[in-house]
Amino acid sequence: MANNAAETLIGAAVLAVAVGFLTYAGQFTSGTADNEITLSARFASAEGLRIGSEVRMSGVRIGTLTDLSLDRTTYQAVVVLAVDQTVEIPEDSEAKVASEGLLGGNFVEVSPGGAVGVLGDGDEIVYTQGAVSLINLLLKFASGSGGDEAAQ
Repeated sequence: MANNAAETLIGAAVLAVAVGFLTYAGQFTSGTADNEITLSARFASAEGLRIGSEVRMSGVRIGTLTDLSLDRTTYQAVVVLAVDQTVEIPEDSEAKVASEGLLGGNFVEVSPGGAVGVLGDGDEIVYTQGAVSLINLLLKFASGSGGDEAAQ
């Protein structure tokens, strides 16, 4: 009988930990929090980005990527970002897909502009720069078509 009680307690503890984990995970996947605003941006190439990728400004994390889809009319990648609302992002800021290095992941880097107005919830970052393919750069370098023709 004592063995059954111990098994029941262990099962209850495992169940409590599982519920706690699911609750914790649900906080990060249920959309934006109360202290975040949603911004969108369109990129010609969002290669390497995925839901959950970081959004950084000056190297500091200010948000996360919450949605990634394809605009079937313009064939651009549409990215939705959840950004800390205490960070005031000027209207003329630029968003670009940046890389942490050769083996690192990609993230969205926001470079602040100089406009007086700031972006609000639901606004779009107009100025964007898509991902640069390292393979394409290496192929251009190897083939010698790096733009040296204009210098001759």
